[in-house]
Amino acid sequence: MQQQKSFNNEEEKGILYLVPTPIGNLEDISFRAIRMMKEADFIAAEDTRNTKKLCNYFEIETPVISYHEHNKESSGQKIIEKLKSGQKIALVSDAGMPTISDPGYELVVSAVAEQLTVVPLPGANAAMTALIASGIQTQPFYFYGFLERQKKNKKKELQELSRLSSTIILYESPHRLKETLKLMIEHMGDRKIVLCRELTKKYEEFIRGTITEAIAWAENDEVRGEFCLILEGATEVIPEEGDAWWNELSIAEHVNYYMEEKELKSKEAIKQTAVDRDLNKREVYRIYHIEE
Repeated sequence: MQQQKSFNNEEEKGILYLVPTPIGNLEDISFRAIRMMKEADFIAAEDTRNTKKLCNYFEIETPVISYHEHNKESSGQKIIEKLKSGQKIALVSDAGMPTISDPGYELVVSAVAEQLTVVPLPGANAAMTALIASGIQTQPFYFYGFLERQKKNKKKELQELSRLSSTIILYESPHRLKETLKLMIEHMGDRKIVLCRELTKKYEEFIRGTITEAIAWAENDEVRGEFCLILEGATEVIPEEGDAWWNELSIAEHVNYYMEEKELKSKEAIKQTAVDRDLNKREVYRIYHIEE
């Protein structure tokens, strides 16, 4: 067991400070974050150009070094050596909380392994900012972050997430949003969703509705900015395959359940039934209309 007393002998030891930066509005930075960045020996940044702009705005003159996804092994080792020599390092990402869908996790692991002090600062975070204004249940929630880019892997992730009763928080880029929403309706069924973009900025926007409505919005409006998606959890937990809730239902009854209880249109009810049973959608359509 390792016990860290963060502020014992603070002046005499190396410390890795995890410093959140604004996700849009620069006024969201804390006084403490500015102080830590000023007092640190170095600022380790995901993108040195972006961080230098922030430093210039707040008159922070601390040297900035690079730490990002592509140099995290070599740069991380250099940072560990600086910490071991007693230096203070402030780790920042381009926006928000370090290590949350941003670089830093491996550096924290290395620092902990060396029994170095890691001190987190509270601050801006897109997921929590979006969740509390979404209008969807805030507790419990499950933060997932970015889905896999490859369609096959993304389908598998959504199928696994579809069983969760907790509110789900995802991040998505603008050019993958339409595909992700369409895969959601296919593998998770229609449910409430909130698309949040440009958080804390002048053009902040919340698009609230169902996944079906979100797809229509994405097809007809300009999709810009990074998105945080707040997704309603499953209203009932679906058992694992082999003990499925629909085992005793015919395919027609299965489709009717979604139409009557979930108020899905026949097309979406047939699609969801096909997903549940791992059948071809056309086959479900044919069987449903024969039995009807």
